[in-house]
Amino acid sequence: MSKSKIKYICSNCAYESVRWLGKCPECDSWNSFTEELIETGRRKSFKVPQKVSFHKITEITATEEDRIKTGITEFDRVLGGGLMPGSVVLLGGDPGIGKSTLAMQASANIKNKVLYVTGEESEKQIKLRSSRLKITSDEFYVLAETELGQIIASINNLDPAVVIIDSIQTMYRSELENSPGTITQIRECTSLLMEEAKKKNYSVIIIGHVTKEGMIAGPKLLEHIVDTVIQFEGESNHSFRILRAQKNRFGSTNEIGVFEMHEVGLREVTNPSELFLSEREKQTPGSVITSSMEGTRPILLEVQALVTPSNYGYPQRVSTGFDQRRLSILLAVLEKRANIRVSSANVFLNMAGGLRIQEPAVDLAVCISTAASLLNRVVDNQTVVIGEVGLGGEIRSVGNIEKRIQEAEKLGFTRAIIPSGNEKGIKSSGKLKIAFVENLSQAVELTIGRNT
Repeated sequence: MSKSKIKYICSNCAYESVRWLGKCPECDSWNSFTEELIETGRRKSFKVPQKVSFHKITEITATEEDRIKTGITEFDRVLGGGLMPGSVVLLGGDPGIGKSTLAMQASANIKNKVLYVTGEESEKQIKLRSSRLKITSDEFYVLAETELGQIIASINNLDPAVVIIDSIQTMYRSELENSPGTITQIRECTSLLMEEAKKKNYSVIIIGHVTKEGMIAGPKLLEHIVDTVIQFEGESNHSFRILRAQKNRFGSTNEIGVFEMHEVGLREVTNPSELFLSEREKQTPGSVITSSMEGTRPILLEVQALVTPSNYGYPQRVSTGFDQRRLSILLAVLEKRANIRVSSANVFLNMAGGLRIQEPAVDLAVCISTAASLLNRVVDNQTVVIGEVGLGGEIRSVGNIEKRIQEAEKLGFTRAIIPSGNEKGIKSSGKLKIAFVENLSQAVELTIGRNT
């Protein structure tokens, strides 16, 4: 007969303790320990199998054509080309962001059978949502169940190509004494779904809630179990949503998908640059257009800077969508190498559109927008600024410059300021004039005039 004992597990990092702690010693998070029942019964003896089957790598057949296309180009791009049979995808996001809507719309275009398992809504609620989304597929099946044993039995009877679990926090295994939503239940349910998906070769999309800090609920171990982790991001007061992969065993993690929320569901944004630039002011000091590579796609976006006098001893440095430590470095370079004094001013930086930019190709645009706001100068709204800024004030070359230039030409921009190291191999149609810069002072001179 199995026995159980109580342990306390951190919901952020899965650190275990025999007693409750207010602060986790591993990840330094507060009030993150939850009480768990741990089975301590006698373990079954391990039996070594007599025969083991294995294959040569040259004998295994697997092609990209095996992927299941959802019909949503943005979703398939983030996945790496579609759903891979036998894979488990974890889809996370804030409440009300559109996770269930995205999963339903993606599965509605699949030609094979799809089983939608709901633990939070009734079948009638799913029907009302499908009517709003205009889903009329005869291969779309709905199951309102939370016990994983019943769910696995239903999957075996239906033999679907895709299974959607909404959500993993409501599922439980009856042989465990823990309540649904605990770390043990989430981990064990996900492991069993992964095991069954690999055996029966069907895809599983698991919808997961997020914590107040924006992390997917449950320990990091859950993200290590699944094949793909996708985050659905966006602001509740904005209509657009951004889908990005944090982990992908079958594709790149650099691709993003852009959607716009409407009354009838999510719509793809095929040209995100137009969306992010649609609401910009034409003549505003501190506004600069730059180009960022998201995977294989160039996206033009607006960098906004606001520099104000500091009324306190320590000036503020606030950034949205950009690394704040990187911003501090660029401000130091701007003051030392370009003679732009910003050490005594508040600097507020924003990547318009809600994008989070990590690549260094937007460094020059950040510096120019900050200098323009400080000096109250306007940068030409038909100019694109691209380049990485080094500590010596030099402008370093960036990758995929040809794609960035082509995207700027397509949207009607007339001028581009890029590093001189990218001069070789540049091919332009002549519609866009290109200026090459070697250092930060030269870039400031070309965009906003003399800095004195």
